[in-house]
Amino acid sequence: MRPESKIFVAGHRGLVGSALLQKLAARGYSNIVTRSRAELDLTDQSAARDFFADQMPEYVFLAAAKVGGIHANNTYPAEFIHQNLIIQDNIIHQSWMTGVKKLLFLGSSCVYPRDCPQPMKEEYLMTGPLESTNRPYAVAKIAGIETCWAYNRQYGTRYLAVMPTNLYGPGDNYDLQNSHVLPALIRKMHEAKVKNKEKMVAWGTGTPRREFLFSGDMADACVFLMTLPAKACQPLFSGFTPPLVNIGFGADMTVRELANLVKKVVGFDGAIEWDSSKPDGTPRKLLDVSRIQSLGWFPQTALEAGIVRSYQDFLSSCS
Repeated sequence: MRPESKIFVAGHRGLVGSALLQKLAARGYSNIVTRSRAELDLTDQSAARDFFADQMPEYVFLAAAKVGGIHANNTYPAEFIHQNLIIQDNIIHQSWMTGVKKLLFLGSSCVYPRDCPQPMKEEYLMTGPLESTNRPYAVAKIAGIETCWAYNRQYGTRYLAVMPTNLYGPGDNYDLQNSHVLPALIRKMHEAKVKNKEKMVAWGTGTPRREFLFSGDMADACVFLMTLPAKACQPLFSGFTPPLVNIGFGADMTVRELANLVKKVVGFDGAIEWDSSKPDGTPRKLLDVSRIQSLGWFPQTALEAGIVRSYQDFLSSCS
């Protein structure tokens, strides 16, 4: 990508998309196209076709998706699979139709089997049953990977799929019904603190292990991959394996350890009580990041420092 290249960031208002916008602007990319959901319904095939034909972007970051935590996935499984399949199919197909030079599809680490060997390598995709609590979402994301791979093989496109680990950062969703574990803990801890509660109730047992990556680091990795020289990234488009790259921090911790870290950052003095009647989800999700590290990318933001920035963002959203 050149500074003047026309770049479409789909889903620019979400956690991932907003981080991508900031990173691209910081790197000097000025010809960036965005559309809000009100301006462009990406589930509408005709609207997507007209947008691509009119704008003719050269590069596409596909960050638009319906996302949420365990509760949201369990409550709206049909919406999660339906909307994600349509959005990604419309964007990938229209990218091919209009000659997009390179596309980056953002998936999720939930595409890997529930009881996957740890850390999870890219080649473990589709080698075992998925976690039931987010299976519809995971199936949609697997379909996105397969679609990128299929278009590469048949049409010679250069579409890349990246699987980020659990993301957090400014612009996160702090809604307790739909958020992921880290932003939910930030909100719960904060509310318990301001109400002077003696305890805060967290979901599950606290024993599952999770890996967390700051959204700014994720965006940096995506831009890094989209700007790699052709020779360096050619193995990703060999055609013999999916064009898949994990993006993670490379280390994990238990949800209980995470809760204690959030408690420290927020300054909550009470106790944490665990509600074991609530689902834990996958026992462990740690990505193998050797592929992206071999290309020369490494994360920069330590977890505690990232949580501090996330809490500051939460406080700003409350004011």
